[in-house]
Amino acid sequence: MSIPSPVSLIGMPQGAEWLVILAIVVLVFGAAKLPDLARGTGQALRIFKAETKGLRDEDDTEQNPDRTAELEGGEEPAEGEIVEPRRDTNAG
Repeated sequence: MSIPSPVSLIGMPQGAEWLVILAIVVLVFGAAKLPDLARGTGQALRIFKAETKGLRDEDDTEQNPDRTAELEGGEEPAEGEIVEPRRDTNAG
């Protein structure tokens, strides 16, 4: 006899269950607040995606230094070429 895993005991809601969840959300927040709730959720998701993309790009440049020049839009220096450090023009 095998014990079912917790993941198999909890499944995604199906058709009628989504309707019950939607009805509860409408009762809790009210119909007038739903557009604001959806807008806020969308903004949060966009910010989350942008931040995770930034972290992935940062990890790529740390793991692959050759990719740094590609992401910065510059060209790789030739072999043996002396390169001065890049200065940030926005630094105060």
